[in-house]
Amino acid sequence: MHLFDPIELRGKQIRNRLWLPPMCQYSAGEKGEWLGRPNDWHYQHYASRSLGGFGLVTVEATAVAPEGRISPFCLCLDDEADVPAFRHIARVINQHGALPAIQLNHAGRKASTGVPWEGSHALGESGWQTLGPSPLPFDKELPAPREMTHEDIERVIGQFARSAQLAVEAGFQAIELHAAHGYLIHQFLSPVSNVRHDEWGGDFEGRTRLLREVLRAVRGAIGDLPLFVRLSATDWLAEYFEEREGTFGWTVKDSIRLVRELDDVDFWSITSGGCIHAKIPVGPGYQIPFARRIKDETGALVGVAGQITNATQADVVVYEEEADVVYTGRVALHDPYLPRHWALQLDENVPWPHQYLRGREDS
Repeated sequence: MHLFDPIELRGKQIRNRLWLPPMCQYSAGEKGEWLGRPNDWHYQHYASRSLGGFGLVTVEATAVAPEGRISPFCLCLDDEADVPAFRHIARVINQHGALPAIQLNHAGRKASTGVPWEGSHALGESGWQTLGPSPLPFDKELPAPREMTHEDIERVIGQFARSAQLAVEAGFQAIELHAAHGYLIHQFLSPVSNVRHDEWGGDFEGRTRLLREVLRAVRGAIGDLPLFVRLSATDWLAEYFEEREGTFGWTVKDSIRLVRELDDVDFWSITSGGCIHAKIPVGPGYQIPFARRIKDETGALVGVAGQITNATQADVVVYEEEADVVYTGRVALHDPYLPRHWALQLDENVPWPHQYLRGREDS
């Protein structure tokens, strides 16, 4: 396999294996009728990445309820009236040849914060009550969430299904659930953040129950469309033998077991960390070993991100079967046409729009 070989998921043909991951733009309306809805910034951002040649373009973390937004400026899809704005994004992505996907999320205890360039601080009086599996704050800078009741949990499951249904109505052709980076589903998975003693906590079965139920509900809402999960392979405690509150957190072994048991998931986007502050040795391709181990031990289709910053590096990941897909996010923020540039470097015959042929690097 090579980076620019096509891949098929549930009958959906995707033109290559270089995909755009969901990266929050923090640019949606914060109140009124435009609360959580995409605007011209989002249309331009996603259209240009599709035109730039990515195989699949994933719209950023989109909350399934207003209280699930990371910040007041995050997307939210929870009402029929939101659909037209999202439909325009799905249409422009598809128009330029990429498969339109969307990531659905609930931020849980990491909600109600400011935008990153202002420090991601707690909003205080201008914010809202956050929710979590247990009343444990992410850190001393953020308030403790309210421990979710059984009714809260059932409502969130329904919200994920409702948002997925609306996303399909808007024209998205793949749905990704965010179970990583310390947001609500990850909070339930990890024993560091979930210390419940009911059916939603405790052992592996209890802590994974929310994800299982969300998957069941979402599958019922979307039918036979591809269903992805973004998963933090580890909380990074086990790698450093660092015990927190009597646990090493969520581990790679947990991830492997989960992937084996959830055979209705079509694709796993492998990342790591985010549930607690931990030592993470960030460097070129630092998450590739997790993706390869999960792929090798489960046979699942996986994608990987994490400082994969040049064409040769990305192509080797796919050629060596360390992952089936490479996600490139940060580099693509300043180069929307990254796939086309990398294709030229790899001597791949990727068609350019006629309007842009005069600007090709080899012309």
